[in-house]
Amino acid sequence: MTAVKFDVVIIGAGAAGLMCAIEAARRGRRVAVLDHAKKPAEKIRISGGGKCNFTHLQATPKNFLSQNPHFCISALKRFTAWDFLDRVVKRGIPYFEKTEGQLFCETSAGDIIDMLLDDLHEASGELYLGVTIERIEKTVSGFDILTLDGLIACEKLVMATGGLSIPKMGATGLAYDIARQFGHEITETRAGLVPFTLGGDKLAAIEGLSGVSLNAKVTCGKTSFSDGFLFTHRGLSGPSILQISSYWKPGQTIEINLRPDIDLLDHLQAKRKDRSKQTIGTVMAEVLPRRLSDRILEWHVVAPETRMAELSNATLQTLADAVNRWTFMPDGTEGYRTAEVTLGGIDTEGLSSQTLESLKCPGLYFIGECIDVTGWLGGYNFQWAWSSGWAAGQVV
Repeated sequence: MTAVKFDVVIIGAGAAGLMCAIEAARRGRRVAVLDHAKKPAEKIRISGGGKCNFTHLQATPKNFLSQNPHFCISALKRFTAWDFLDRVVKRGIPYFEKTEGQLFCETSAGDIIDMLLDDLHEASGELYLGVTIERIEKTVSGFDILTLDGLIACEKLVMATGGLSIPKMGATGLAYDIARQFGHEITETRAGLVPFTLGGDKLAAIEGLSGVSLNAKVTCGKTSFSDGFLFTHRGLSGPSILQISSYWKPGQTIEINLRPDIDLLDHLQAKRKDRSKQTIGTVMAEVLPRRLSDRILEWHVVAPETRMAELSNATLQTLADAVNRWTFMPDGTEGYRTAEVTLGGIDTEGLSSQTLESLKCPGLYFIGECIDVTGWLGGYNFQWAWSSGWAAGQVV
């Protein structure tokens, strides 16, 4: 079988793959990007509610989880969030800062995709969609990639197929399969940045609260995040929950402070002293959404019409703990179906932190989400895609 030959083949037309392809093609390499999907960069397209949270200006290694926390340092330092923002600005893409450092497209995520595809085309890189890969083999001169449409040969091969999150978008474990094929270890993978699920009595306790939201502080072990919090019909979500989910493991409890800005016990005691005739239902509804405050009173069998003067210190303490220190064990998470990222992945011990090249198979590279490097919510994972793709693109 006659092979179509390229200098570099990148499997995966997502953020990391396209960035790597652009950089390699700009160096004069003949580059092909292969993807089994019908459209490129679909995860970019749906991210940020369609607005693409394309980076975080304060991205540092401390914002990433990995068994080797030092691995991401080199790539992140050499291609920073400011470097990617410079490309966005030069392209003329309108953007806005949602919270400090968190950047989104003003119009749509399609602006980022169009920029990447145009850059790839201008650098003479080639994109092939709807490609089914049957087998990859190492050769003397590089790699043979057998597809349903024929044989493709290359000198350098880059795996950029991501992790297992959001399988309906086409996520597969291909990068892990290829890594294992060439002797790499895979650290335990699990869903990250994902809502918690509750069951049984715990789910029944929050029935009817779906849609109630507020800012909360969520803690697991020694790690805490303060951000938006949302009750859902299946459990709990919102940025604070998604963030802590990456640190939580089954069997661990979490603590939620529904009003981290108020010491509720002090607040209730002051109300009892100064507004003794007010009802506890009114006082609680001043600090929490009404549906939630009523439910907390129901949990602890306190009638909403009870006047403040009638409440004991023990009852006030119980209510304060329910708000400032609500502690429980989640039943699980929604899994890869809704997870934004995959925790774990290809063990970094087998990769060069400078080039992302395999230390076990010269000419083979892994970039992006498939590696055991996972960012926080807020644009960090896209920055890892840009940085790792850029780093590999300088050398393939």
